[in-house]
Amino acid sequence: MSQQQPEKPEEAIKYGDVFPVHGEVAEKLVAPKDAAMMQMAESSMLGRTQKGFAAAVMESAAMQNENAGFVGHEDINAEAGVSIKETVLPGKRIITESVGDEVVGQYSQVAPLSSGPYSSQQSDSTGAITIGEALEAAVLTAGKKPVEWSDAAAIQAAEVRATGRTSIMPGGVAAAAQSAATHNARATREEDKTKLGDILSNATSKLPSDKPATRRDAEGVTGAEMRNDPYLTPYPAGVAASVAAAARLNQSQK
Repeated sequence: MSQQQPEKPEEAIKYGDVFPVHGEVAEKLVAPKDAAMMQMAESSMLGRTQKGFAAAVMESAAMQNENAGFVGHEDINAEAGVSIKETVLPGKRIITESVGDEVVGQYSQVAPLSSGPYSSQQSDSTGAITIGEALEAAVLTAGKKPVEWSDAAAIQAAEVRATGRTSIMPGGVAAAAQSAATHNARATREEDKTKLGDILSNATSKLPSDKPATRRDAEGVTGAEMRNDPYLTPYPAGVAASVAAAARLNQSQK
């Protein structure tokens, strides 16, 4: 007797199926890069992703959509980005997560979390996400992408803004990115190419100084990435997108 094969979902999972949202967002399919961006946002503020929060829900839905062939692994449908905001009240804090302008979740916690690489006690005194942390967070969303000249340019722009130095530092993250882009341009096999994850996984340790990401920083990094891309388009959920997401999250805390 043959085992019955699991059936694929008859319909793709939309945001409106898993969150109380309306309008355009509700009709969009939950995509893998959307989930990765929310994972980055939660990790940035809370130190790690949280069970039952938006990132976990989005990851599950995106995985089902990808396995069923409704979306690709590199797809991103949350073009307006994601955000997470903290409201501190006596004895508790309220965490609000959004996709675009639509709130997808609101959660109450008795006390702030103090663990993790992005916690308020270990990060900048304001709790803001630094440029170095944004570079490391890009590993979540684009870590398997081979380093190209546009990536190297974006990383160099990020390093300049983080450190205030106008020249590339020997042994720094920008120097490593340029070396990787040069190597990849000559490599003939995809498996031989250096990936963004190889360069950015320890970005903060390669920066002698760092600063919270701002909108102006994001614009500078995005401009550098676009100018060095053959199609003048930044990579979805890449280096520039990660710095922009960090800047948006920082702005939402003000």
